[in-house]
Amino acid sequence: MEFIREKIKEKPISKRKLAMKVGVAALCGLVFAFVVCIILAIAAPLILKPEENEMISTQDDTEQEDATQETEQQGNSIILPPDFNLSLDDYQTLQDELYRIGNHVNKSIVMVTKMENEADWTTNNFETEGQGSGVIISEDNNYIYILTERKIIADAAHIRISFVDGTGAEATMFKYDANTGIAILTVEKRQLKLETKRAIMVAKMSSTSTVNNGALVIALGSPLGTNYSILTGNITSVENEVMTKDKNYSVYTTDIVASKNGSGVLINTNGEVIGMVIQAFSGSQDVSTLTAVAIDEINGIISNLRNGKDIPYVGLYISTVTDDISEDYDIPKGVFIKEVVADSPAMKAGLQNGDVITHINGDAMMTDAMFSEKIAQLIPGTTCEISVKRQNGNEYYDVTCVVTIGVLQE
Repeated sequence: MEFIREKIKEKPISKRKLAMKVGVAALCGLVFAFVVCIILAIAAPLILKPEENEMISTQDDTEQEDATQETEQQGNSIILPPDFNLSLDDYQTLQDELYRIGNHVNKSIVMVTKMENEADWTTNNFETEGQGSGVIISEDNNYIYILTERKIIADAAHIRISFVDGTGAEATMFKYDANTGIAILTVEKRQLKLETKRAIMVAKMSSTSTVNNGALVIALGSPLGTNYSILTGNITSVENEVMTKDKNYSVYTTDIVASKNGSGVLINTNGEVIGMVIQAFSGSQDVSTLTAVAIDEINGIISNLRNGKDIPYVGLYISTVTDDISEDYDIPKGVFIKEVVADSPAMKAGLQNGDVITHINGDAMMTDAMFSEKIAQLIPGTTCEISVKRQNGNEYYDVTCVVTIGVLQE
């Protein structure tokens, strides 16, 4: 049994083989590290580039947005840097520039005088009952067309126009809108000398309705009753609205002092007409400051009058039934009739106070602006169907009225 006592010994480790294994492992590690470095070198630019591009794009977008905002903020105003200190000389320079703009646009301003009886133009031997200003808005081969207020020359036997060079001419009432009081006069060009034709110009109307609070503006005409005045100031509000028959108008209020009989136009620093002075549109608290109706609000009326067309008339004071009003007062959405004018086409057709207009000739009416735009497209003497919701107790029922479009006579 001696073999039971024998011990089995492990085979000795070869130092040479161990060294070889360690060397192979180290070599593999180096190779792996080298491959990883190459992969990172190739992939890193691809990974980082979108982020860099995004950063660059974001920076460019931010700069572009800032530039756009700066441009929008400038609009018709002169924007000064925050750290700019305005000295008296700088202020005078600014005023001089505003007056330069005003003097240039004054070439399109005329003085309008109502004459009660025939007169000798050269002796000024005539009586005047009204005087105001107007602006030249267009011309053709034979006539110059002037925008003014009818109240200035209502019932005039003759109308005298004085131009910026001091010369005068006789004018004729061409067309007017009794609702707003806007009137178009014509002057025959054959009355004018060549020097006068060269001294005057057609006013440029603003092509944008963007006017901001605080914008610098210039009032021309006779806002205080003095001919060819140039008054400067700022827009104090662009959010006021005046309600008239069949349309609500946006008006600009300013800090420019004006009389209740003031007339003229409001221009921006580009020399463009942005509003027509209509002091009748002033609130009781704004009667001593200048108020102008936005020119884009009356462009349609001016165009129709200039082309010899009558302004369609229905005879309603209206407002929009908004979502909130509809929900709070349980009124159908549409155009609310606040008042029906006595003896108007609307009254004759059976429309009533409190009716809510929902459709005109089948077209949905959701706002007062939609109503006014639709009425402006109609032709006096034609008929249209106005569908309304009429209240009976707590319920509303449908009513359709046929209205004959008229022309307001006053």
